[in-house]
Amino acid sequence: MQYQEAKPGRIFVLRLEHGESLPDVIEQFAREQNISRALVHFLGGADTGSKVVVGPEDGAATKPKPCVTGLWGTSEAVGIGTVFPNEDGLPKLHLHAAFGRKGDTITGCTREGVQVWQIGEVIILELLETKAQRKVDPKTGFELLELE
Repeated sequence: MQYQEAKPGRIFVLRLEHGESLPDVIEQFAREQNISRALVHFLGGADTGSKVVVGPEDGAATKPKPCVTGLWGTSEAVGIGTVFPNEDGLPKLHLHAAFGRKGDTITGCTREGVQVWQIGEVIILELLETKAQRKVDPKTGFELLELE
């Protein structure tokens, strides 16, 4: 385990509109507001056809290929994630969410594109005084959190 202590910074409350897409809208907001590192809470609706990474095709593979599924209907959603800069210094959102519809739930990563249905509520808690960032791991190809 690695760890660093961070300090709380600004807190933002966002209302996402119908059709806006995760992670794009959060990463764009982070760039505009100069947010490099943050904790992100998401609550709202996700539209039909949104894409969710639900695991690797083969968990034993050296460079796992993502298993992607589409939401088959408009769904309720709740998620939590983090923003850290990648190797180019750009803020990258890593947000996992649970999507529920008619008693069924799909849980996974939003990186392939989740479209907001009607409204999304987001709270962003900026993290200061940490150098944590995402770096590509040559073994897996994942952008992993690195603490220096």
